[in-house]
Amino acid sequence: MTTDETDEERDVPDAYEAYATDADTDDPRFTDWLRDRAEPTWSAAVEHPFTDELGAGTLSEDAYAAYLVQDYAFVDELVGTFGHAVGQAPDMGSKRPLIEFLDTITDDEDDYFRRSFDALEVPDSEWTDPERTETTAAFVDLLGRAAHEGGYAETLAVLVPAEWIYEEWATTVATTDGDPESEPPSAGADLPFYYAEWIDLHAVAGFREFVDWLRGELDAVGPALSPRRQRRVERLFRRTVALEVAFFDEAYEHGTAENADASSSG
Repeated sequence: MTTDETDEERDVPDAYEAYATDADTDDPRFTDWLRDRAEPTWSAAVEHPFTDELGAGTLSEDAYAAYLVQDYAFVDELVGTFGHAVGQAPDMGSKRPLIEFLDTITDDEDDYFRRSFDALEVPDSEWTDPERTETTAAFVDLLGRAAHEGGYAETLAVLVPAEWIYEEWATTVATTDGDPESEPPSAGADLPFYYAEWIDLHAVAGFREFVDWLRGELDAVGPALSPRRQRRVERLFRRTVALEVAFFDEAYEHGTAENADASSSG
């Protein structure tokens, strides 16, 4: 996706302190500053044709299969990064939600992937030992650098946007009422389960509450960081958002290419 808005045209201070001073709220969130600094790429991620068509049920199954294979390879590394965050978290109150989320990824989500690969007829060899795309490899590298070359804030700087973007687009396509305490309606019986369940997994109240908690962890530590570390956290956050867009782009373009080949051969 593209936009006419440039980085220079965004009226977002490049320092959180200035952003907090200018904010219209008494409690400006550090993560809101990071999101606003990530525009217009943030909007390109949460309003991508890939997720729009996924929600509408019109997404190419070839595109979705390619996406799931790469996402599964990414999730394998993501589990390690969340595990690293558990070790970095300051107390048990922060460790517990991370551990509980790890259980969800390694149980419910893993079961979803396996059932979806079977339904989409993805050969075992493609998802058990996938060849990572350039974007997936870059994402995996970013996760490792953030977790092992920084502290809790740097790790959160990649985990927060990675999960928040999914909460945003899934909540939108599931047409929830916006109440974080309510469960959104199912994505719909008209969608194949591998579309509907993926949306529901990221739109349910429990996931939205976890994302808000995860943001709160970064909100708590971010303002106290030195200006140098705040800039580093911002770079990591923005890089994560850019890679999410590229991740969707790759899968979407794969589906477009496959459809074009099928049309030409027909």
